[in-house]
Amino acid sequence: MNNIPVYDTVIIGGGPGGYTAALYAARAGLDAVLLEQLAAGGQMAQSHLVENYPGFTEGIDGFQLAQQMQQQAERFGAKTAYVQVNRVDLSASPKRVETTGGSFYGRTVILATGAVPRELGLPEEKALNGKGVAYCAACDGMFYRGKTVVVVGGGNSAAADALLLSRVAKKVILVHRRDTLRATKIYHEPLLKAENVELRWNSVITQLLHNEKVTGVRLRDILSGEETTVDCDGVFVSVGRKPATELVDGQLLLDEAGYVLAGESTLTNIPGVFAVGDVRTKPLRQIVTAVADGAMAVHHIEEYLAQTC
Repeated sequence: MNNIPVYDTVIIGGGPGGYTAALYAARAGLDAVLLEQLAAGGQMAQSHLVENYPGFTEGIDGFQLAQQMQQQAERFGAKTAYVQVNRVDLSASPKRVETTGGSFYGRTVILATGAVPRELGLPEEKALNGKGVAYCAACDGMFYRGKTVVVVGGGNSAAADALLLSRVAKKVILVHRRDTLRATKIYHEPLLKAENVELRWNSVITQLLHNEKVTGVRLRDILSGEETTVDCDGVFVSVGRKPATELVDGQLLLDEAGYVLAGESTLTNIPGVFAVGDVRTKPLRQIVTAVADGAMAVHHIEEYLAQTC
């Protein structure tokens, strides 16, 4: 590795987990570089108002929070490279990350590539994101206090979102393409008992109705073909998430849904490789849990480097 820098850690992904890892690594005296394709923040940067991250009494714009996280990490010496990662060799020594800006080498690697919500694929869905279309009830549910919302999906996420929203919204309409929920039984009874939750079975959304914001949806009964219009103030899409694990498929162990198998320790099946934030297996994917992962990963990196270097 003549004249080629070998970093103590190479962090792939600039979301809250990645930049927290960069901050903790830099403050621990480790030489850290973070690789990000577009801009800091990941999914967080697309949120117009983050109200559930501690320390901001009036909330904060997600993009602004991301910028602050990046600036804080860089103030302590962390580096950022804006490149696209094309390939990784996690078993090499040192570990190699090939990008559009050349290869980066690290004694350790932190995978912080995140996960993205699956979309319905409807026209104007992207344009209405933040204008009545949402993908996280825990993040955005409070904006719909006393209003009518539609939740799309039938799994655990959709059921949990519908129950959460039932505590703040005037009415929740759960739309599912089947005649029974795929969610575990623990959700069924609370949903059926909730007086402000209406279940629309065998139905799909065919159109988002809107002016500047969502005003309703068009539903189609998949058995009869009948179409109806439902007035609502918001639509929460809860049809799953897609983890960004294409880079490591075949190297790291993944669960059935494609998430990296890593617990609260963030350790993966390859020594010196850590997974933080939404990309790893976990029960709750929030900014605050990603931040915790970033700190935990650096704690174990320090132990790993002390034993191997």
